[in-house]
Amino acid sequence: MDPTTVPPPLRNHLITRSHNPADLLNAATRLFGGAITTSPLDELCGGDHELRGVAAHDFAVGYFASPLDVRVASTEGRGSYFVNIGVSGAISASCGGRRATLDAATAGVVNPGDTQELRPLRGGRTRFLGLRIDAALVDQEFTALTGHPPVSTVRFDFALDLAEPKGRAVRLLVRSLLEQLDSGDPLFQRPELQRSQLRCIVTALLLAQPHSHTGELRDGPRPGHPRSLRAALAFVEANLTERIGLGDIAHAAHCSPRTISSAFRDRLGLSPMAYVRNLRLDRIRADILASTDPIGAIAYRWGVAHLGRFAAEYRDRFAELPSDTAARR
Repeated sequence: MDPTTVPPPLRNHLITRSHNPADLLNAATRLFGGAITTSPLDELCGGDHELRGVAAHDFAVGYFASPLDVRVASTEGRGSYFVNIGVSGAISASCGGRRATLDAATAGVVNPGDTQELRPLRGGRTRFLGLRIDAALVDQEFTALTGHPPVSTVRFDFALDLAEPKGRAVRLLVRSLLEQLDSGDPLFQRPELQRSQLRCIVTALLLAQPHSHTGELRDGPRPGHPRSLRAALAFVEANLTERIGLGDIAHAAHCSPRTISSAFRDRLGLSPMAYVRNLRLDRIRADILASTDPIGAIAYRWGVAHLGRFAAEYRDRFAELPSDTAARR
């Protein structure tokens, strides 16, 4: 089959097709929900500019066909990873002093807060996919793999080899997500299935691409928590909507506050109260996205006593305010 007759990814999700590059820049910013600001590196060049895409509350994916050189910078208020995969042609990409040529065999992985520059190489029509993933989802999948949340932001190496077996797995899973989005079957349009596929992509990325916490994944989760820690975790889960103190957790675990604190730090990588705070914030975020209830009511429902402190802690964990999350309902 002639490659030019193959329909593009996201064929049913055209956002813009224009000779005006400003249309592409504005559409890309809308697609990624304000998570990025896009500006040209050079003067706005002519030519054909096309963008197709789909956005959900924790990811967005776009298909770009354009000769435009751009700079993509994360804005304050949202932590996101970006994965760029070539479809045809090639792009000279740089990020934080690291450089790579992105094409069908090499993808680029950009960490939260980083700025990337993308310059299509001349000589052929450049087309690529851009996938945005919420940082909170990467944290969740890391926790599922290791049994504890990352103690600092997971930072991936930039260039991802898609020709190597692990990289091919990432590419196949991304392709599967695109096929689901292009499917006319209503089943594949359900957010639950899309999120499940996205989680598979994130898990494969964590296992395939070297990053700042690779050693923890290589070692794997420690087998079996001690009985005292299991009792403490069960108590926290059962009483998360109530006020919980370190003494309460230690009492439930039948040990001293110092002993249970050591167990949390050794096995989970954080203190008991930090564990409570993070778990509570995760549940609040899920409720904000899933309901139209006021933010304050949701926070109080999960045991938050001080809304001002809550907003600061929420921003520290998710790189956005609760109101920013609510705006994406």
